Amino acid sequence: MSIASGARAGARWALVAVLAANMLVDALEVSATLVALPAVGSGLGASVTRVQWIVTGFAAGFGGALLLGGRVVEWFGRRRVFLAALLVFAAVSLGGALTDRLDLLVATRVVKGFCVALTAPTGLAIIVASVPAGAARRRAVSVYSLFGAAGFCSGLLLSGLLTGAAGWRWTLAFPAFVVPALFAVALRVVPREPGVPGGGARWRAVVAGGALTSAVLLLVDALASWRWGSAGAAAVAVLVCVRAERASPRPLVNTALLRHSPLVRSALGAAALNGSYVSFLLVAALDLRRGGWSAWETALGFLPAGAPLALTALHSGRIAARLGPARAVAAGALAAPAGYALYPRSGAGGARYVELLPSMSLVGLAFVLAFTALHLQATGSLPSGLQTAAGGLYQTCVQLGAALTPALTAALYAASGRSAALWLVTAVGVAGAGVALAGLAHPSNDPS
Repeated sequence: MSIASGARAGARWALVAVLAANMLVDALEVSATLVALPAVGSGLGASVTRVQWIVTGFAAGFGGALLLGGRVVEWFGRRRVFLAALLVFAAVSLGGALTDRLDLLVATRVVKGFCVALTAPTGLAIIVASVPAGAARRRAVSVYSLFGAAGFCSGLLLSGLLTGAAGWRWTLAFPAFVVPALFAVALRVVPREPGVPGGGARWRAVVAGGALTSAVLLLVDALASWRWGSAGAAAVAVLVCVRAERASPRPLVNTALLRHSPLVRSALGAAALNGSYVSFLLVAALDLRRGGWSAWETALGFLPAGAPLALTALHSGRIAARLGPARAVAAGALAAPAGYALYPRSGAGGARYVELLPSMSLVGLAFVLAFTALHLQATGSLPSGLQTAAGGLYQTCVQLGAALTPALTAALYAASGRSAALWLVTAVGVAGAGVALAGLAHPSNDPS
């Protein structure tokens, strides 16, 4: 290998390293705030229905902006969007950590969700565009995926350590000290490329994307606070989005995808799995804190729910291929509600790690089996030209599940207690299992 080719390979791996590190930071945002959530509520004197916005606001911003984010990248270019999103992410991380107002903290969480909607898929797109096809690209994508999967575990441990030792503000501020270093490296290694003019259709895309995000935020508010006015406003926002999409020569959502049953089943199943998973950990975090568990103890108790996915990330594709995506999805979708049902109902104050282990382990197994298989099932049987659009629609549904289900769960937890909230979480998991089992009846649509 020549010196020049070695230098190019080194530059590519420097690029992969910084993109993967950013993916890790993006992924730890959810788990870190789940562990810190009880401490934030105590520190700001916020009720469960208000403090849950720290989790759901991030997911709502992520899911609501994901479809528009792809178009923004086209208009301004991957490099510009990625770098700008990094800077905003760092700034609002620091702002959220310093504020004493919950509404401002929630606003920073929504903006961080917007930023991740830009950086997470754009990072993968940069890798695909910059690393030659073949073994090198497969390794790069594997590293990127591994860091994303490891981010959840990293967030648990980091939040447990920082929240317990220094307070919840340091957990929220952590990205503000790491992301600027990533920005400095990215400025040197992310390649330049021109944006694509959007013409007169830009404003329709912005209206549709803004209306979708507004609808998600309003619906979260309606579910968390039982506000019918917010539900009505969400319906109006949905109508605005639909009208803008119909009038656009190039809508954000390809409606033909909505008639592709494997994609629809996968999107619904993933929304149920991710929504019930985040809701389950939300209830457990509040319950364990009430029982006297520290943030560090809670983080360790949650590890069996997150570590298996990180440990098997490089092999998840082979697991799905060996079982077949539909069977892997069904097995995972059945494991999740079984885990929710096994959570100790008698009171977590006296619970030991060994009593949490069966529940958390089954939930972790559910993600090992179903996470990658759901994505393969969603996009595997589509033509290559539609797979990117299908992936964006699928990921939007994944994040919407993590925004809407926890909001309703928090409202039920505040009104009726832990048991009622856990029954709701289990019911959502069972509904996801029902969707997955329906997929077994259509083996011809299984991309394996």
